[in-house]
Amino acid sequence: MTERRANVFGKVHRGGETEQRVKMGLFSRGDSGGPDFDAYDELVPSNLPEPGERLTDHEVLEGEEHVEIHRTVRDIFEERGVYDTTFGYNLAKLNLDPRHPDAGFRYATEDDEVLHVEFTPTTAFCPQGEVLTTAANRALNDLADRHGFEQVEVRIADLHQHSDAINEQLQTDATDGELDEDPATDEQADLPF
Repeated sequence: MTERRANVFGKVHRGGETEQRVKMGLFSRGDSGGPDFDAYDELVPSNLPEPGERLTDHEVLEGEEHVEIHRTVRDIFEERGVYDTTFGYNLAKLNLDPRHPDAGFRYATEDDEVLHVEFTPTTAFCPQGEVLTTAANRALNDLADRHGFEQVEVRIADLHQHSDAINEQLQTDATDGELDEDPATDEQADLPF
């Protein structure tokens, strides 16, 4: 007897019977035999990116402090749908993926009022880098009552090829476009939206 494989919806059909073989969903590829992820309640330093300069100027969260804020971030991302469609999971799960030990989120605090968040993508040329960082920034700032910080600054790590432009845009968004720029030199001033 040959084993039947599940179709793209995770179902195996046998005669008139249908058996759900694999849990499938919009952001799930089913049982792909992937890695064993770290747990959300543990910190595995070897599976986290090194904090960048933006964070080391402040108090970098380690141990239980990191775990606690990361759980909150996961919940916020789940509610707001911040998913990495390449890997098919909540973006916060990147910290737990042993295939990408140098990617994910690191956190630092400034005077217990500002949470600095640095997102390190899996590659320097990650095509989703801007979208993922912007989504994380919006989710964390829109649901500020969940984390207890007065301000959250999300930035992409310097390793990304467009980090300067992405971070400048995030800074502009944070200040409602009030950077000291000459409107005459703004390349986007002529755009209709």
